[in-house]
Amino acid sequence: MSRRISLCLVLHNHQPVGNFGWVIEEVYRLAYEPMVGALERHPGVRLGLHYTGPLLEWLESEQPRFLDRLNALAARGQVEILGGAHFEPILVTLPQRDRHGQLVRMREDVARRFGTAPVGAWLAERVWEPSLAYDLAAAGYRYTVLDDNHLRAASVPEDEMWGTYTTDDQGRLLTIFGTEKGLRYRIPWRPADDLIDYLRDNATDDGRRLGTMGDDGEKFGGWPGTHELCWGKGRWVDDCFDALAASSRWLTTVTPSDWLEREPPVGRVYVPTASYVEMTQWALPANEANIFERLMTEAAENGSPALRFLRGGLWRNFQARYREINDLHKQMLRTSAAVDAMPTGADRERALDHLYRGQSNDCYWHGLFGGVYLPHMRLATLAELIAAEDLALAAGAAAPAGVGDYDLDGIDEVLLGSAGQSALVDVAEGAGIGSWDLRAARLAAASVLRRRPEAYHERLREMERARARGEKGAGRTPTSAEDEPMAKESGLSAFLVYDGYERRSGLLRVLSGGTELGGFVHGEWQLERASPAEAVLRRGAVGLYVRKSVALAGDRLSPSLAVAVEVLNVSGSALSAELELEWNLNMLGGGGNPAAYYRWDGREQRHDGAAELSTEEARGLAFGNRREGVEVRLSSQPPAHVRWYPVETVSNSEAGFERVYQGSCLILRWPLNLAAGATCQVGVTLDVAQSRDRAAEELNHN
Repeated sequence: MSRRISLCLVLHNHQPVGNFGWVIEEVYRLAYEPMVGALERHPGVRLGLHYTGPLLEWLESEQPRFLDRLNALAARGQVEILGGAHFEPILVTLPQRDRHGQLVRMREDVARRFGTAPVGAWLAERVWEPSLAYDLAAAGYRYTVLDDNHLRAASVPEDEMWGTYTTDDQGRLLTIFGTEKGLRYRIPWRPADDLIDYLRDNATDDGRRLGTMGDDGEKFGGWPGTHELCWGKGRWVDDCFDALAASSRWLTTVTPSDWLEREPPVGRVYVPTASYVEMTQWALPANEANIFERLMTEAAENGSPALRFLRGGLWRNFQARYREINDLHKQMLRTSAAVDAMPTGADRERALDHLYRGQSNDCYWHGLFGGVYLPHMRLATLAELIAAEDLALAAGAAAPAGVGDYDLDGIDEVLLGSAGQSALVDVAEGAGIGSWDLRAARLAAASVLRRRPEAYHERLREMERARARGEKGAGRTPTSAEDEPMAKESGLSAFLVYDGYERRSGLLRVLSGGTELGGFVHGEWQLERASPAEAVLRRGAVGLYVRKSVALAGDRLSPSLAVAVEVLNVSGSALSAELELEWNLNMLGGGGNPAAYYRWDGREQRHDGAAELSTEEARGLAFGNRREGVEVRLSSQPPAHVRWYPVETVSNSEAGFERVYQGSCLILRWPLNLAAGATCQVGVTLDVAQSRDRAAEELNHN
């Protein structure tokens, strides 16, 4: 009897909430449609396919015929459709009720679309914690797909990763399919014959070995260079499927459920907290991530057994690395609690839908694929949370406001709220406004990312130094999207500028000769008093006593935010300096968006530009976004000198290094000339006019 083996392929296809339609259309054309076409041409190839909720919605709207073709493949048993959490959240970050709700919604959606409820669940970014065995099983799922890294962490030997394992939690059983590293590194990066030889080498007389490879469907045409590899001259997929068919006497392709019904598990495992290796590296601080990568590379090159025991960071560490991610996550938790308190009915279902969309994982982390650095998706995620909270308020919930530890750092903040807006003031860090949400337009107007070091920045510097020396790339055959560094423009390392403080708004500086005095921009302030619509704070330093108030006013469509500052010179000597107030604002002006603008003195400029205005020119300054229906009119007392500039980061993606516009920094400056015992007062008011109420639009549309 010849030696035999089985192969289980699972392709995960996902498009984030808030992604551009043209991007999804392009990936559909390059990867999704060709793969289904290849399966139709090769009816003997069986595999699992997973499409996330946002992608299924897009397909239903834009490519309904594609879903008919998927249905036909599923109906004849060639394809198994997996479920998971509907809007692809990182499950472990959600409250228990939302974990279950997302999993059940996806299961019901797949059953409605394809006629059969899924028994397998794709786990977003393979972020695993042991309690998920219970969550998945309780929602009706029998199995999930993890990586070899998970099995390695559970002490499974390398040559025993050819099968399934069971795990359990609170009396619930779950089966684990583990992706085998050799398969992942060959598909689709090595010739198809290499894959067949590798499978033949691992076949056994009893034929009870299963090789599993679960990975992103986008790498079969959607990643740079892979369309030519997979469907052009390389024609990798058709070559692979032809080779699988030609080897069918000893090599069987199976769906996960096929194998689950046919073969028992290899054994029992308890997998510790883990994800794929790259994710655990990205979760580390920048300096430690580079150390971890070096250790992993050295261990692999030396064949060291230490490789099995090297562990990166915990996924939750992204909330410690990025203040913006932590704020987003805690806002999501507050919104979830507000929605959960709503009475049952249509409004609650609408709010749940917005909440679940706001839990889509993509902006809750950062690695190779943009993550929180993609402002259009970050603001889309925040818009969903604003919408969900808005519906909860309309159902009778009180506007969230008051003193409390809203970011769960052990120190109280002040959350101001009204019918038209909310603002979070961080007392301990410059008394800055960390979020400013406009409810009618669903705009997170203060969402501007801090410029901070990333591990891959050193890789960019090294690449530019090598090119300056005239050196070419190493010429390695890629095994992932990380292997060939590229840059979308030359000289990007010149833009690697880092901020020494968080990009909040209403930040105060006292400057003398260009030197900042007193640490007002990031130091700790004291809260004098707070109400739902106003916070008054104070700080004393370098002979100055400063009082700052942050106040909300206005109605739903015309809210206003005002910051007033009083400075008292208690030093006993005269002071000649300058006073600044910094605002970091996002009007979705990236990419030269013509809808986002600054307007002053009869002139207009796109919002991602830079300018400097005299006190006279700055009178009547306004900015906004026509498409979002938002205009903000800025006034200052006394009139201020104004300048602004774009806040740009350098991030890495599957397409290479690129500059990304994160928002605009707007700075107002006044001369500060104070005799001993004298005071001065300045103030800034942002009056908002909104021409869109998206909640009303949504009701009318429905």
